[in-house]
Amino acid sequence: MATMTTASGPAPAGVPDPVDGTNAEPPVSHNGTSPPVAASAGTDRPLGAAAPPPPDAPAPVAPTKRKRWLPPQVRWTITIVVLAFVIELFLLPAVAKALKTIHTLAKVNVWLLLFAVLLEMASLSAYAELTRSVLSPDPPRRFTVLRIDMSSMAVSHVMPVSAAAGPAVAYRLLLDNGVTGSTAAFALTTQGVGSAVVLNVIFWFALLISIPLSGYNPLYGFAALIGVILLALFAGAVLLLTRGKRYAADWVARVSAHIPFLNPERVSNLVQKVAARLEGLLQNRQRLGGALGWASANWLLDVASLWVFLFAFGHAVNPLDLLVAYGLANVLAAIPVTPSGLGVVEAVLISTLVGFHVPPGIATLAVLSWRMINFWLPIPVGGAAYLSLRFGPRARRRRRVAGPETAPSGGASA
Repeated sequence: MATMTTASGPAPAGVPDPVDGTNAEPPVSHNGTSPPVAASAGTDRPLGAAAPPPPDAPAPVAPTKRKRWLPPQVRWTITIVVLAFVIELFLLPAVAKALKTIHTLAKVNVWLLLFAVLLEMASLSAYAELTRSVLSPDPPRRFTVLRIDMSSMAVSHVMPVSAAAGPAVAYRLLLDNGVTGSTAAFALTTQGVGSAVVLNVIFWFALLISIPLSGYNPLYGFAALIGVILLALFAGAVLLLTRGKRYAADWVARVSAHIPFLNPERVSNLVQKVAARLEGLLQNRQRLGGALGWASANWLLDVASLWVFLFAFGHAVNPLDLLVAYGLANVLAAIPVTPSGLGVVEAVLISTLVGFHVPPGIATLAVLSWRMINFWLPIPVGGAAYLSLRFGPRARRRRRVAGPETAPSGGASA
């Protein structure tokens, strides 16, 4: 019987050849070594390669990337088109009317304009106090919280169709300033939702008094319906977190398991901690009352600034009518079409004020002046606040103490 030559010597007799399953001796080259066998009989598979899958095995499916409903380009296009439509339909005619009364600028009261700016600054300070009230018992310093809010506001004012961009920046900055993840998540959620609830309550209160006196507008019902939906979602979330937080945590964990870069267990723990803090806030009437009071002050000081702007241009509008117009514009701005309701707020406010017998020129000039302070000014101010928080002396000192490997990166544990 033939033997098979190997690198270490002849193979034992009777061992089948590894290539074709026979006991035949492989060919020997001129230098006495066996040449490498290129492929097995009837195949082009190299010797030692993995066996091919059986013929009936299903073909492997390449992993596909999770696609969003709307690509970023489509969302940008929709935002630009809607904004252009709002400007073309509402703002340009109002601006044209305002240009006819541009002479009113010569009669504007500069001191009242300065007072209106101060009221807007007081409104922003009240919002910062709202943030600190829900960050208790150990919130960062007032100036730090104010800069965090301004940074978040600046991002929200420039990011189209992205209501989460501003809170994400605020969350990162709160972590950098020593706030735990669960506290930051609870504070930002409570701040946003509680502020929206207070706005809807103010709007409904003004509507109940204004409709019998000034009549009904179909937009009122639409805005009220949006408010009802928001309040229903808020009430459902509160009930779920306080009465069924275990089910809420399990459901969120199941959802987060399908989202890349999220740890379901950490997300579940975060939801349970947020639920516990919410229960504590609802049981602490003093803290709850303080949060609601600062949220109300934020909205009322903002609308007072708008009233002073109108008065500075020569028209004293009925405060109740202004509350209706203001609430209507801000409730409709909650629809995520443009950044922070850009274009929507201006169009709805001007048209509603004109319906309340405010001269079109004065309404346009006052609203656009107010929006310069309310919307546009926080963008550069918030950018400067962000840079001071990330690269200021305290940030550099904190990174130096923490070291390069443990410097805060926004991923602090909950």
